[in-house]
Amino acid sequence: MDRRAWMGLAWRAGAAVLLRRQAPIIGSVIVTDRCSLHCQHCAVANLRRIDYPFPVVQADLRAMFDAGVRVVLLYGGEPTLWRDGDLRLADVVAEARHIGFPLVGVVTNGLRGTAMPGVDLVLVSVDGTRAHHDLIRGPTYDRVMAGLDVAPPRSACLYMAVNRINVEDIEAVGDLARRHPAVRGVAFNLHTPYPGTEHLALVPEQRRDALRRIGALKRAGAPVLDLVSALPAIAQGSVALPCAQCVVREDGHQWVCGRCVEVPGLCGQCGFLFAGELAQVFAGRPRVVLEAARTYGAMLR
Repeated sequence: MDRRAWMGLAWRAGAAVLLRRQAPIIGSVIVTDRCSLHCQHCAVANLRRIDYPFPVVQADLRAMFDAGVRVVLLYGGEPTLWRDGDLRLADVVAEARHIGFPLVGVVTNGLRGTAMPGVDLVLVSVDGTRAHHDLIRGPTYDRVMAGLDVAPPRSACLYMAVNRINVEDIEAVGDLARRHPAVRGVAFNLHTPYPGTEHLALVPEQRRDALRRIGALKRAGAPVLDLVSALPAIAQGSVALPCAQCVVREDGHQWVCGRCVEVPGLCGQCGFLFAGELAQVFAGRPRVVLEAARTYGAMLR
């Protein structure tokens, strides 16, 4: 992401904070629900087993941009599987660029590598040490690491969903992010208990302890993208959600913050820390705003 684009994005975000704008800035587009894995914690993949046609994805991107979104993340399923005839994910990325998004990211399981020209932020799911990652996702840890080992320096971020299986691996994943040359940072989330996955949810004491440890990792110098100043309010459950500045679109449908808003009571158990952090940023909490500027600025430059 070049300096001009970063400054433009920072200006837009700053204006949203100062003027208390509720319009969305960050959006996620689901391009397919097909996935090559059947992870224990996932309740949204391989339901329809469909790649949404390019005109549908194009319309979702355009609708988001017209609404004010400037950061777009491409999700699945597994987005690198997406295809429409001869078109592949690279064509979706090119279309997002053509529309005008200054920042385009992809969230992937990493099995097809991390080389994605035109993508600013590649988030690779690593759910703990080999034993726990493979228990959750199937025997894929070594393939993910092999892809990272040949990736360019600082070209990817790790993405960990913390649950009852891997909760003891937070520090191990933080250490991996610190020492691997291809990794520029790690983003932690807590498991959101969609129906059928409730058994993986952390109990309140575990949630608080996990958040404390994530904060301690960052204070110790690990490249953690989560905002330490925002974690206490999340631990206390005092963050106002859903976050109006975040939206998700899939097949022409849009949700504020995330698809969990459709499940009664699930929003209050949300483990998507990014939403809780951004809700505090856009509420104008000074310490959180300053930390967000430092953290995201260092990550994107």
